[in-house]
Amino acid sequence: MDAILHALAIAGSMTWQITWALILGFLLSAVVQAVVRRSTVVRLLGDARPRTLAIAAGLGAASSSCSYAAIALARALFRKGADFTAAMAFEIASTNLVIELGVILTLLMGWQFTLAEFTGGPLMIVFLALLFRVFLRDRLLQRAGEQAERGVAGSMEGHAAMDMTVARQGSFARRLLSAEGFTSVSHVFVMEWAAIIRDLVIGLLVAGAIAAWVPDSFWQSFFFAGHPLAAKLWGPLIGPVVAIASFVCSIGNVPLAVVLWKGGISFGGVIAFIFADLIIAPILNIYRKYYGPRMAAFLLATFFAAMAGAGYVIELAFGGLGLIPGRGTAKIPDEGVSWDYTTWLNIAFLLLAAVLIVRFARTGGGMMLKMMGGPPEQSGADSGHG
Repeated sequence: MDAILHALAIAGSMTWQITWALILGFLLSAVVQAVVRRSTVVRLLGDARPRTLAIAAGLGAASSSCSYAAIALARALFRKGADFTAAMAFEIASTNLVIELGVILTLLMGWQFTLAEFTGGPLMIVFLALLFRVFLRDRLLQRAGEQAERGVAGSMEGHAAMDMTVARQGSFARRLLSAEGFTSVSHVFVMEWAAIIRDLVIGLLVAGAIAAWVPDSFWQSFFFAGHPLAAKLWGPLIGPVVAIASFVCSIGNVPLAVVLWKGGISFGGVIAFIFADLIIAPILNIYRKYYGPRMAAFLLATFFAAMAGAGYVIELAFGGLGLIPGRGTAKIPDEGVSWDYTTWLNIAFLLLAAVLIVRFARTGGGMMLKMMGGPPEQSGADSGHG
């Protein structure tokens, strides 16, 4: 019982430390999503040229941070005519280049990890595009397209189909500060929380359990912490493997990343681990449903190679520039709640979140929550704001 309480205490303390940062991150993300029209995305992703992939990354960064919603939306874009490589670039950016991820990484692990994430994400897209160009055959892509057209359900289909952007015309500020803008921001904010809350809770509980129950000596041995060169070579390879086995995706894998970093995994290994939220076991099963078993295996192999490659480059570049922080900078909170700046920030941002939740509830949000896990045809038509 003491061991369980210790794990729950760590998970609770970690939750308290990151609450305000998550609310801030999701609020900023909601503001962006409220004014970026979904209808323009497909038109801009018609090929795999470098410029198109850069646009895909930018649009993905302004999209949902939920891994399940991101892969559902990527399939929807592919079915509507977007290039497959561009759709995958969009998917990667949707989970690895979003504002809220950067905020929580800075808070828990340090600004160097945020910089590494936002540097490694574009690198992964470049590596993946190169791998697709060399190894992706037309026949495999054609079969994937045929399977995608069958519309087999995965997860968060309804959420991915919803377009909650402001429909009215005008400048960014005019659209955002309107009543419709307030409603749209509240809808995006609450729906994003609803989409990731399961993975976030699981991630915090897993991180708390591992931090409380697994001794540092195990991780140090597992990650070859006593052998610097071996650790750097091993980290980007084992990081994605740990992610696949953990079943935790989206922002929920950051608390576990803190534990792994404190345990001895290399800097590049941490980055590869965070990237690997797109190849955890449940998502690989969804790829199988979306694109068929052969494409699912192809995505596993190419995503893994791109993640590991990005991890190695980040390790070399940041190590050469002296930007890899000491392990003491990462925090595994276990001190509970105290009257400090974190508490005051949590109170302020929780009040702000309450205002958005009330607006959400008063403007048809309950029905949207019921539809978020359903098929797209029930969700996309009437979810916009005009």
